[in-house]
Amino acid sequence: MSDATRTECPVKQQEPPNPRQTLAFLIKLFQKHNLGAKSKLGQNFLIDLNLVDLVARSGDLSPEDAVLEVGTGTGSLTGRMALEAGSVTSVEIDPGFARMARELLGANPKVRLVESDALLNKNTMEPTVLAAWREMAAKTGCTRLKMVANLPYSVAVPVLTNLLIEGPVPVRMVGMVQWEIAERMMATPGHKQFGSLAVLIQALSKVTVIRRIPPRSFFPAPKVDSAIVQLDPDPAMRAEVDKLATEKVGGPRRLRDFLRDLYCHRRKNLRGGLVAMQGRDLTKKVVDERLAAMALPGEIRAEALDVATHLRLCAAFG
Repeated sequence: MSDATRTECPVKQQEPPNPRQTLAFLIKLFQKHNLGAKSKLGQNFLIDLNLVDLVARSGDLSPEDAVLEVGTGTGSLTGRMALEAGSVTSVEIDPGFARMARELLGANPKVRLVESDALLNKNTMEPTVLAAWREMAAKTGCTRLKMVANLPYSVAVPVLTNLLIEGPVPVRMVGMVQWEIAERMMATPGHKQFGSLAVLIQALSKVTVIRRIPPRSFFPAPKVDSAIVQLDPDPAMRAEVDKLATEKVGGPRRLRDFLRDLYCHRRKNLRGGLVAMQGRDLTKKVVDERLAAMALPGEIRAEALDVATHLRLCAAFG
């Protein structure tokens, strides 16, 4: 993305109250600004005001917290969080919604609006967004970083995993995701949803599903249920993953790359999946010898193994 497309939105000098954004309010607002939700950007706006409050409360915000919000939308959650947090850095990729949010939020020294994609690419957060977040934290004297957002479906997983892997790692993340994604994050070994996402998330954080949300709570209504999920990164858990680091790559990234390659072949047993991983040139004999040393049968499937065993596998084969 060129610098020309990354714009920090100035705010008006007056400070109007942040309106309670009901369905009727949003319909009139979109008509006034000639805007509509874009499915390709995963835009679905919460119209259940109790759920907006629940997302904010789940962040357990205080004046010590510098919040990153991905997906400003109409600014409803932004304004709500600014009441309690030390600062809110809110990122909006859609120029029309960025302008509208600026108008609705007005002047607020605790809020910084950044018009940008939150991602540089699938595996990397946009550096200018992270810089704005850090700068806002320093400016307002905040000592803790948090990410709280009604995440656009299209970027929910990359945002959560990139912050966990590369940082800056927030002390808490609260986000809205598709229910299927929440199931995958929470899945346990042997469950059909258990896979690379569950292992990665659970290796680095404690995961809680706050609530399942029906489509009628959004405008426009998505075709699937959603969920508010809470991730609390755990320093002790991360220390174990950091042990996987090499001279060229950090432990969390090495784990992500290993899991991606291993779970490309879900229908294969563990031996077959390891042999088929790209770029490692592992023969069946080598794989069997290493698995035997770990007391693991080659016939078992990777999704039957717990998180700790996946870390051992990454150390041996990653």
